[in-house]
Amino acid sequence: MRPAEPADVEQIAELRAIVMRPDLERLGRYDAHRVRQRLRDGFAPQHSSVIEADGIFAGSVTLRPAEDGTWLEHFYLDPGLQGRGLGSSVLRTLLVRTDAAAEPVRLNVLQGSPARRLYERHGFTVETQDPIDVFMVRQHRGGEGSQLPRAPGSD
Repeated sequence: MRPAEPADVEQIAELRAIVMRPDLERLGRYDAHRVRQRLRDGFAPQHSSVIEADGIFAGSVTLRPAEDGTWLEHFYLDPGLQGRGLGSSVLRTLLVRTDAAAEPVRLNVLQGSPARRLYERHGFTVETQDPIDVFMVRQHRGGEGSQLPRAPGSD
């Protein structure tokens, strides 16, 4: 991972549109312009990282500080790289950081998204939900918590 730069916004917005399209279409909420614009409007390069695999753009992730903990946002991986353990590896790295800061981590995922399973394997639980979004939280783990358990087949 490397720190994001303002110039990364368009590449990340395009990846967001690709990654989120199936879930947004299933929920009847896909809008080609809006899906990209929402990323542009909320992009915070100072809190974001670009994920690279073999030196090539592979995705992005944001850890945004907030009063109620840290929000994990804009976690997108190229579909061709999903299911290979890269997402788990990135998530483990981020959770070690948030555990060290003794902060809960919050996120939202679309209803029915396969990404929910990834988050559940890493200790996130449902806090609230509505017909579109599932809001999840993971409490920080002190001491040994930074050594996250690996579920069989999670990588």
